[in-house]
Amino acid sequence: MATDSIDRRELVLSTSLKLFSERGFFNTSVHDIQKQANVSIGSIYHHFGNKEAIAKALFEHIESAMHDAIALIIEKNKSCHDRCKAIIEYLFEVTEKDKDTMHYMLYAKHREFMPEEKPVCSSRPFNLMKEIVEEGIRTKEIREIDINVAAVTIFGGAIRLIFLRLDGVLDKELPCYVEECWSCAWRGVAG
Repeated sequence: MATDSIDRRELVLSTSLKLFSERGFFNTSVHDIQKQANVSIGSIYHHFGNKEAIAKALFEHIESAMHDAIALIIEKNKSCHDRCKAIIEYLFEVTEKDKDTMHYMLYAKHREFMPEEKPVCSSRPFNLMKEIVEEGIRTKEIREIDINVAAVTIFGGAIRLIFLRLDGVLDKELPCYVEECWSCAWRGVAG
């Protein structure tokens, strides 16, 4: 694929992310994307085919980036404790740097326009997070507890804080809450 073609594809994806986050999937048309991105309709249909394919490509792009970031966290940190805390820090940083990405991943009801797609909580990044928790239970770093309860205890509060930040309820940036959030989460599961 030529660089120009890749650039156009990326432009359509970034424009779609912004519009889907601001207006929602159903309130954004291909023509809205075309106008905002300043590309031809033909270019959009050539690269994606339709709006649903844009949404799917966007989801896969974000999911892949998050999966890779979490895989790197796993590689750099050895304990379940350190991995989980680093993931929360990462999620908070992504939210602050790119609210549209988090908004799209957490608020969009993907299955309404991508019915074959698994729910976000079953996506590759969330599965990696669950595997870390499962390993923590196996190694006794996390007490014997249902895997789903443990994962929600560790990450649920942080994800709720992300929603509060996206909704404008929290004035302070999320990294200000890392230590307090992490302390509460880990006390709930520590072995």
